[in-house]
Amino acid sequence: MARSALPRPTEDELIARYFAPLAGEGGLSLRDDAALLVPSPGHDLVLTTDAVVAGVHYFPDDPASSIACKALGVNLSDLAAKGAEPRGFLLTLALCDEWDEAWLADFCTGLSEAAALASCPLLGGDTVRAAGPTLLGITALGEVPSGTMVRRGTAQAGDRILVSGSIGDAALGLRLRQKPVAPWGEALTYPVRAALVDRYLHPRARLALAPHLRAHARAAMDVSDGLVGDLAKMMRAADLSAEIEIDRIPLSEAARAALAVKPDLLDVALTGGDDYEILCTADPAAVPALRAASERAGVPLAEIGTVTEGGAPPVFRDAQGGIRHFRAGSFSHF
Repeated sequence: MARSALPRPTEDELIARYFAPLAGEGGLSLRDDAALLVPSPGHDLVLTTDAVVAGVHYFPDDPASSIACKALGVNLSDLAAKGAEPRGFLLTLALCDEWDEAWLADFCTGLSEAAALASCPLLGGDTVRAAGPTLLGITALGEVPSGTMVRRGTAQAGDRILVSGSIGDAALGLRLRQKPVAPWGEALTYPVRAALVDRYLHPRARLALAPHLRAHARAAMDVSDGLVGDLAKMMRAADLSAEIEIDRIPLSEAARAALAVKPDLLDVALTGGDDYEILCTADPAAVPALRAASERAGVPLAEIGTVTEGGAPPVFRDAQGGIRHFRAGSFSHF
């Protein structure tokens, strides 16, 4: 962000100029102290919140529209994993001293596009000055038919484990976004590099899977901190374990191209995070219907393993049946 020499608008002017046009009906044109949201009859509210911080979750020079897409997308991903349909979101925007209106206009353009695509309007929030780097906090609200939210810790022994889309692209894209670019990155074609970086910049919340998870899945969560670590969290919540066949984990063509250059990037792909895919379990009898529904929704699910008895960490086996160990299971803030 480059500071402009022009006077900055006041907080009220910022809200009227940039955020009020994004407000949904429950946002009351952002002219009140709170939003008003009436759940659909026979539905439960599902609430989630996540923050993204400059220098931690994104690079300060990432495009502002992409930062907005990520800030909303990581929250929508949590709603999708619970089988929830979005209803709206609240935004806390703490701006660093270097912000200018060009950055904010680009941010709001990206936020508007992401919100419209997900049918998730802005309902309210707060805009303040940060004492340090820019911080974006979003609380997303969704709903499910009463009693149908898909929980994290309800897997059962014998369930099949499935994951959506492809794993590892964003973690590899993050490595390509760092400077200097590693030799393996320079060996990739431009389309491959662009595909991986795009997955890092623009999370794709799998909202199309929400109703099918409610209908067929036993447990679910999104993969935000790495498949290895997030699967371990899911199994701990159920006091169970799992066996995973590494060769069944879905990888994109771009990720496979990177692994062909540097095979040990598989650890990065499986532990690096930012996938925002859906990890779920289902009764084996329900798997065909779940996978057929996911294919119709345009978000395929791959079977990668089985839930097992016991509380030991999940086991990841290679094609020869050997156990693969990982230096770190997932991204950690601390």
